[in-house]
Amino acid sequence: MGRVSEQDAPTDHSTPQGDTVSDSVVDQLIARSNALGADPRNTNFAGGNTSAAGTRTDPVTGGPVELLWVKGSGGDLGTLTEDGLAVLRLDRLRSLVDVYPGEEREDEMVAAFDHCLFGRGGAAPSIDTAMHALVRAAHVDHLHPDSGIALATAADGERLTRECFGDRVVWVPWRRPGFQLGLDIARIAEENPDAIGAVLGGHGITSWAQSSEQCQANSLEIIRTAEAFLAERGRPQPFGPPLPGYGALPAAERRERAAALAPVLRGLASTDHPQVGRFTDADVVLDFLAGAEHPRLAALGTSCPDHFLRTKVRPLVLDLPADAPLDDAVARLKELHEAYRNDYRAYYERHANPDSPAMRGADPAIVLIPGVGMFSFGKDAKTARVAGEFYVNAVNVMRGAEAVSTYRPIEESEKFRIEYWALEEAKLARMPRPKPLATRVALVTGAAGGIGRAIAARLAAEGACVVVADLDADRAAAAAAELGGSDVAVGVACDVSDADAVARAFAEAALAFGGVDLVVNNAGLSISKPLLETTERDWDLQHDVMAKGSFLVSREAARVMTDQGMGGDIVYIASKNAVFAGPNNVAYSAVKADQAHQVRLLAAELGGVGIRVNGVNPDGVVRGSGIFAGGWGAQRAKVYGVKEEDLGAFYAQRTILGREVLPEHVANAVFALTAGELAHTTGLHIPVDSGVAAAFLR
Repeated sequence: MGRVSEQDAPTDHSTPQGDTVSDSVVDQLIARSNALGADPRNTNFAGGNTSAAGTRTDPVTGGPVELLWVKGSGGDLGTLTEDGLAVLRLDRLRSLVDVYPGEEREDEMVAAFDHCLFGRGGAAPSIDTAMHALVRAAHVDHLHPDSGIALATAADGERLTRECFGDRVVWVPWRRPGFQLGLDIARIAEENPDAIGAVLGGHGITSWAQSSEQCQANSLEIIRTAEAFLAERGRPQPFGPPLPGYGALPAAERRERAAALAPVLRGLASTDHPQVGRFTDADVVLDFLAGAEHPRLAALGTSCPDHFLRTKVRPLVLDLPADAPLDDAVARLKELHEAYRNDYRAYYERHANPDSPAMRGADPAIVLIPGVGMFSFGKDAKTARVAGEFYVNAVNVMRGAEAVSTYRPIEESEKFRIEYWALEEAKLARMPRPKPLATRVALVTGAAGGIGRAIAARLAAEGACVVVADLDADRAAAAAAELGGSDVAVGVACDVSDADAVARAFAEAALAFGGVDLVVNNAGLSISKPLLETTERDWDLQHDVMAKGSFLVSREAARVMTDQGMGGDIVYIASKNAVFAGPNNVAYSAVKADQAHQVRLLAAELGGVGIRVNGVNPDGVVRGSGIFAGGWGAQRAKVYGVKEEDLGAFYAQRTILGREVLPEHVANAVFALTAGELAHTTGLHIPVDSGVAAAFLR
């Protein structure tokens, strides 16, 4: 069978140590997978799979055993590691052919894969394992390149495949992924010994070879040959002539409109389940929406299973020109959303049977706005981003198919069979339980350091997407980067005393994550002086940042949250000084009292739209505090007659609990207020001061 033979076996899979060679089958497979997955022209995120076969020593018998390493379920080729491989005995996999009960019961074969595993560890075998096991080649790649799927979804794809590749690549008619598809590909490969791969109707490509290097070369040959064929044979304007009024708006104008629409769309897309949104105005999307054929093509939906599992069967498309009044666009989107939900329910009811999983939700995952761009939605920012990337793949597929033929995706009934596949439902059930703040978007002011940074870190750790807002743009970006990539946090510049700057920060949040539903008013500073030494500037600066700033941020938050219709949380980081009268601190304590009363006023006003407003009253947060490091600590130490380095201990010893308060303790209180356990609480202030009797709330 031409298998690669080596005596290496990873210890993670219960094989004896000391059997390692430097250039192993697994090393080659990982290198090939990463190289292919690094280029989006070859396959999409988490799409496709690769495999390699080789001989190892069986630790039970001491004799050789032929194994298959194949990318497991849910992994990504570009970032694949050995832990992401399923390792199976090839003889047992091939023996499944003898007990295969037929296509009507082929799902049972996935459970049988577990009985073919070699040792412990590794990933769960995917539905495509049969394809890799049954094709008689040592190395197999199954990929979803846009160029290959364009041929696979063309109305005359079989003829075009023959014209493009001759006998080197064969056509495999559409069949749902599974054991039977593996048998089909294996048979066609055996009947065409000179072929290097296949185009799978409606789906993607598969290639094979006896070496890893040649398998990768064959995959790239298929992909690049298809790209060249489409470019050379393709007609201009595959999306049709320009549709008057549907061209792209100027960049600044379309992003302004996108920011205005995002909260509305996020609320609509979250009718059944809360969602996070992402926006893109990539040229490929704008070009698609500017063409006269985009309504027809969008209605046909996507074809490759990886595409429509993430983008749903079809997108929601606004049918108004780019310069339509914003209010008209919002009203029409609400009408279209209701129609979309009705259509999706009808789609489910047309194809569901008594054994089908329950309908998961009728809201769109993709919303297309001509002249503006695309919004994508998911359970978190990564899922939303990937959904958008997959729809861009789908647009590229439509362009290629329409350039040389007519785009003809698989039948709607086949899409339903995959979307509501029992195996897909089981895969979803295996996913880890979401974190408490999953799907929530938090904007924290003054978040580049001190208490704000601790709050941002805690919210991100609990699953929230975080907008790190700070006066210093560079520090905001650096703090966001520490929390993770753009799927976790983004940094924005924001002077909270400037209404336009606040509006821009919320607009950036809308473009990054779809909106905002958890806001923390944390930005602040303090100047400690006796009354007679307090200047007007001292007073105005503190009131501009904390009183006016909190008002501006809360006002913008209320606008966005009202547009979303999903409720929300506003939390004020006030102070023990809001209720405690101390010396030499009139401006700071007065403004903290202002913030504390804003909590009560807004809680009373905003509860009707589901927005809860609460506060946290810290005290003595010295270590890690930006305020104390900025001179406040020295001033307070002078007031109390202690050394500045002893100030934290001084504050601690005068409290009831005798414990020092850190930024993380304030973050804990914010989490407690927003994580869901206090869903019926609003207008509350939580002291985080280790117990100061004079500051007890009355």
